[in-house]
Amino acid sequence: MTNFKFSKTSISNLKIISREYKNDTRGYLTRLFCQDELNKKKYNNNIKQINLTLTAKKNTLRGFHYQIKPFCETKYVTCVKGKVLDIVIDLRKKSKTFLKYHSEIIKEDDSKTILIPKGFAHGFLTLVDNCKLLYFHTANYRPKYERGINFKDPILKFKLKLKPKYISERDKNFPLLDNDFKGIEIK
Repeated sequence: MTNFKFSKTSISNLKIISREYKNDTRGYLTRLFCQDELNKKKYNNNIKQINLTLTAKKNTLRGFHYQIKPFCETKYVTCVKGKVLDIVIDLRKKSKTFLKYHSEIIKEDDSKTILIPKGFAHGFLTLVDNCKLLYFHTANYRPKYERGINFKDPILKFKLKLKPKYISERDKNFPLLDNDFKGIEIK
């Protein structure tokens, strides 16, 4: 029996995983990660790090972050408290969906996990106060290999329905892409 259902998005290899809940009078149990099930789908699931974030204020933007090789990473992102607009941008060199983005609302009471493959920038906008996201990473964090993209970058043509009220100085000052940006190598 499978605990995960994989749904496609408009961007290749970017998946939404819906988890099965097992309910009884005590509450529920849901599996967040299963190496065997992910191996069957041929996903890199050699988890190196697990992180939990708390974002206290509604309308906070975190992102857009990614790592370059040799520390490109696959991420599994789940909202365990609150509600966020999760956003990923395809930065893969020569991808058919290069610089396209996908956004998805994820919240504590749904069964969604975003499976973000290597070569994507990731960020999110909180839609309520006190949001917690759980991240599984296939590479360790290496500040020297971390990069970011400014959320106001005109090349992305990205429009948020809610204007971010809170954003870190670091995220606010990420550079804009230039016309010479051809993407990142992931292998």
